[in-house]
Amino acid sequence: MSTPTDPALRYGDTPEVERPLGRSVLRGLMNRCPACGSGKLFRAFLKPVDHCAACGEAMHHQRADDLPPYIVILVLGHVVVGGYMLTDLTFVLPVWVHLAIWAPITVITALASIQPIKGGVIGLQWALRMHGFGGESDGPDDYDIPGRPN
Repeated sequence: MSTPTDPALRYGDTPEVERPLGRSVLRGLMNRCPACGSGKLFRAFLKPVDHCAACGEAMHHQRADDLPPYIVILVLGHVVVGGYMLTDLTFVLPVWVHLAIWAPITVITALASIQPIKGGVIGLQWALRMHGFGGESDGPDDYDIPGRPN
């Protein structure tokens, strides 16, 4: 029987360093390296750096892909449609005025929020050790498929 003071046994190689989820996502949202929090995460508008300049953490294997635009569309769609509906109930305006107001707000807000959201997704992947951030290969596994020539 073990007591609460017994150290936890780990099998395998060295124990993994803890990666707090909230801190990693927050650092990503601030466009900073999720590992150290001081290096820049992006070298261009939506192009992440290959390696952090401050700590050397590899970022080239991140796979944010389509999740950031989906999050932007989901959040922004609810906010813009809600704002449009509230404005339409309060002020009786022609459709072209609503379009002139809400189309630029939608485009500007989407462009302003896509980079921090992509950084947050990269921070999430780093914290959960997804897509190569855990040290394992992200390529397909090598195994034989029965009935298929090698």
